[in-house]
Amino acid sequence: MTYRETYAMHKLTANDPATLSADIVADNLSQLQSLFPEAFSEGKVQFNVLKQLLGEAIDESDEKYGLNWHGKRRARQIALTPSSGTLMPCVEASYKWGNTDNLYIEGDNLEVLKLIQKIYSGKVKLIYIDPPYNTGKDFVYKDDYRNGVRNYLELTGQTESGRRISTNTETSGRFHSDWLAMMYPRMKIARNLLTQDGVIFITLDDTEISNMRLIMDELFGTECFVGSIAWKKRSSPDARDTLGSVHDWILVYVKNVDYIKSSIGKMPLSQERIDSYSNPDNDPRGPWASVDMTGMTGRATSEQYFEVISPTGKSFKPPEGRA
Repeated sequence: MTYRETYAMHKLTANDPATLSADIVADNLSQLQSLFPEAFSEGKVQFNVLKQLLGEAIDESDEKYGLNWHGKRRARQIALTPSSGTLMPCVEASYKWGNTDNLYIEGDNLEVLKLIQKIYSGKVKLIYIDPPYNTGKDFVYKDDYRNGVRNYLELTGQTESGRRISTNTETSGRFHSDWLAMMYPRMKIARNLLTQDGVIFITLDDTEISNMRLIMDELFGTECFVGSIAWKKRSSPDARDTLGSVHDWILVYVKNVDYIKSSIGKMPLSQERIDSYSNPDNDPRGPWASVDMTGMTGRATSEQYFEVISPTGKSFKPPEGRA
């Protein structure tokens, strides 16, 4: 069976629905309307009504904890803007196109992330990304986050008509702003692709690890932070640094921590785990396996302790919940 017999091909036009990525804004409005129909009138959100329905959950204070930078509003809008591109198959460069289980997509990562939402939204179990590290240089992407020093100082209120109005003019923040604005929409869309028990891994160095934590906490929620892994990338430190670093970081977040917690207890034990239990001393309590007691501090029960008998004949057994 040839490719053309398997897949129907047709010419796409500019207005063809297939050329548009998922409309995230429309989907958000649809979900909001299903939850609070009374907050909508003629298809528009009535914010005063929505505030009443949400009650004390609304925070209208000007000062709040979080991360802000010049360009964040635009980055949020870019994440919500549909893409007008489409993915085209490359049959001649593919291996076993008709029956492969794997898919390799080449293209601008933001555009591709938007395009695959139609098919893979909520279906990706794991995402691993290795973004460009912030080296203090301009980022050249299709979404173009390059921002000249003069323009940055003007937009951030540090100069006016080209003249300094601050004695402590800050320019390095431009590179942090550019990097964060580049990462924000990609992480927002990546979350949409994950399954409820999906996990995302992000490699970083010390330059943006703290800022990336705040972005991910905002997009995923602080409760979905699993941990940060120290990845040893070299054996000896860079002698040119004041404090040579031999490691990078891998941030780990889950899509829905409550879903994972509720499903852990339902997961059957693996055969390897079952085989690790035995009863060489015929303990009346049944098969057992040794564990590191330091990992059970505060969680162990009295059944997990054995009496310690001293040479004098006295025995000691810790109380339940103590190690």
